[in-house]
Amino acid sequence: MLSIALIGCGAIGESLLKSIRYDNHLQVAAIVVSKRSIDRVARLAETLAPGASVSENIPDSGIDLVVEAAGHRAIEAHVLPALKRGISAVIASVGALAMDDLAPRLETAATNGRSQVHLIAGAVGAIDAIAAAKIGGLDKVLYTGKKPALAWQGTPAELQFNLATLTEATVVFEGSARDAAQRFPKNANVAATIALASLGLDATTVRLIADPKASTNIHTIDASGAFGELNLTLSNRPLSDNPKTSALTVYSMVRTLQNLTGTLVI
Repeated sequence: MLSIALIGCGAIGESLLKSIRYDNHLQVAAIVVSKRSIDRVARLAETLAPGASVSENIPDSGIDLVVEAAGHRAIEAHVLPALKRGISAVIASVGALAMDDLAPRLETAATNGRSQVHLIAGAVGAIDAIAAAKIGGLDKVLYTGKKPALAWQGTPAELQFNLATLTEATVVFEGSARDAAQRFPKNANVAATIALASLGLDATTVRLIADPKASTNIHTIDASGAFGELNLTLSNRPLSDNPKTSALTVYSMVRTLQNLTGTLVI
């Protein structure tokens, strides 16, 4: 039985609780949320995680694993200290690792605490193949993210283009994964995950496209190297409770947890 502290309980956290509530190998012992969310989440926990404490901090004992589903600030406030204490972590907000010096700080904390950080694949596939191909040598990795034109509202793309009047697919950004994650933080997780699994944040190329004819979020990976070539296109359906998040993100979190407790792992 793996005793878990879940950090954050928005749409992703709640969906995760629903997905693992009957897993006999996983026990959500604590849910960590902001003070204003404690009452709401406590009511939710009565059904989805009976017995779990709900508070602003990770308990001092009884936790085997921290699962982050709350963003950059949660990694700073809760994941880093947990790693130093020797508690391993699963991180969903991989895009945060492109900011500042967070990635090396996580590595240092895990090294000092003799713990481990697990980054989920999230909304994209082929991460295992790219990570394996990296061992033999990669020449090029290009990630293309295509979304409906209006899905880019509230991003720098809105300042450059009239998204409401686009008539054809338009490239709104092309550059490194690090720049993409910093300029488009709400779209950073996939780009950062692919980069960290392959050529790194500065050598992985990202192309973001606004397409008025698209109805789903489409992820494409093109990679080449000593292994050969890889071309993957994935069209994701959104999470029912949060249209901005792919359902595959939650499934990826569940798979990671099941791999940590399973006897036959793939």
